[in-house]
Amino acid sequence: MEENSNFLRTIIKEDLKSGKRDKVVTRFPPEPNGYLHIGHAKSIVINFGLADEFGGRTNLRFDDTNPLKEDQEYVDAIKEDVEWLGYEWEGLFFASDYFDEMYDRAVLLIKKGLAYVDDLSADEIREYRGTLSEPGKESPYRDRSVEENLELFERMKNGEFANGEKVLRAKIDMSSPNINLRDPVIYRISHATHHNTGDKWCIYPMYAFAHPIEDAIEGVTYSLCTTEFEDQRPLYDWVVRETEMEATPRQIEFGRLNLTNTVMSKRKLRQLVEEKFVDGWDDPRLPTISGLRRRGFTPEAIREFIKAAGVSKGYSTVDAQMLEHFVREDLKLKAPRTMAILRPLKVVITNYPEGEVEWLDADINPENPEMGTRMIPFSREIYVEQDDFMENPPAKYFRLFPGNEVRLKHAYFIKCNDVIKNENGEVVELHCTYDPETKSGSGFTGRKVKGTLHWVEATHALPAEFRLYEPLILDDEAEEGENISFLDQVNEKSLEILNGFIEPNMRDAQKQDKFQFFRHGYFNVDPKHTTADKKVFNRIVSLKSSFKL
Repeated sequence: MEENSNFLRTIIKEDLKSGKRDKVVTRFPPEPNGYLHIGHAKSIVINFGLADEFGGRTNLRFDDTNPLKEDQEYVDAIKEDVEWLGYEWEGLFFASDYFDEMYDRAVLLIKKGLAYVDDLSADEIREYRGTLSEPGKESPYRDRSVEENLELFERMKNGEFANGEKVLRAKIDMSSPNINLRDPVIYRISHATHHNTGDKWCIYPMYAFAHPIEDAIEGVTYSLCTTEFEDQRPLYDWVVRETEMEATPRQIEFGRLNLTNTVMSKRKLRQLVEEKFVDGWDDPRLPTISGLRRRGFTPEAIREFIKAAGVSKGYSTVDAQMLEHFVREDLKLKAPRTMAILRPLKVVITNYPEGEVEWLDADINPENPEMGTRMIPFSREIYVEQDDFMENPPAKYFRLFPGNEVRLKHAYFIKCNDVIKNENGEVVELHCTYDPETKSGSGFTGRKVKGTLHWVEATHALPAEFRLYEPLILDDEAEEGENISFLDQVNEKSLEILNGFIEPNMRDAQKQDKFQFFRHGYFNVDPKHTTADKKVFNRIVSLKSSFKL
């Protein structure tokens, strides 16, 4: 990470200086029950970045303690996302690697009189737990003997009880002001096949019990998590202490990252996917890492965005335009320039020789001359954008209209003479003339024009599909309630699909290649829908934004 001030770095420096810690070991611990999003990217950058800065290491560990929601698909996707962001993990682990030890530690708690098997239902446990203003009530099964609890817990493991029939709870303090310490459930019965352990287990540890044990087993020194886990820190420390783990990780919380005009909840993201509001977890409108990658965002841009957003304890929502700013900054020197017509209007240059094709020289990226030049064809027939012509323009309209002259980028001046319409009165073709003396680069100074248009030569043009995106969620301020769902805020116009043309030099463009289309923005070759016959481009961002860093 760049050297800048944040409280996590300060804490680590002080710990190392005082001798409280002699090394930095972090972990990125996703649950494999969905795809990672930009909020997870913040955790990845923080954990891997701080460990790298202090010469430490970071583990990738999957907290796979709930087989009902987990899948190998998510494991594979998460690994791909972390690597794509530019990080290498020291060790690859699963919570399920430690199920035997977790069971033994739970048995230890029972033997110490600090855990008991409870027969209350989930609803009853909730009712007994109390509220923020009222203490909880002890379960009638809380005082079972150690021997009975050991026997019942073993029978739970052996599959003798149905789902929900019994749970194992920690025995802490039902009157604690911290509800997390009111005898939390630490094991539940789930007769489900696990993606890693198969049918070996029918009881599974709860996240709040498993997570601190995993950290301790791996020798993690800093368990860095978002502030929603702050109230669970006393339970985290209790589990490490009372299960008598040798290592004692330190949990520190930081504020989570949220973006405007999107959703960051896995539940909501899954709903959007499953109900077909979007084209899978990698839909370019989603804030998932796979969605951002498919849209065309770069790992460099995402890392710089997260660093600029900063690390604090506070909950904050960052304008999505800030992320777009960093991808523009990253691509402006990398992306080749080219021309594409998204809404074609045919232009016939009536005084240009029929059958003749002229090849013009054009720079690939004027901001990076080392990228060289490209050759583009020019002939009697070209395409321009429909909105670059108006038959009856307003004042200060400098593009094509009857009698007006404009410059074609890298080519000549042309003048609009005739407008061809169909039987519905729609403009379908323009007839223009060109001035051969005005060729770009010729040094012509005879007269000036105020409009410069991009274009694509018609006979060599390649057909292409363009996907333009708007924010997925319309209003960040609306809150879900009895009569409103976040689905009511989904922008029905968040995707526009257009069919047009690209320069012939784009024939060899590969999936995930990125370009700047003159006047339109930065585009990425879509890896999902591009075929040998037709390229599909996702607009990453437009060229300009009102956002100021």
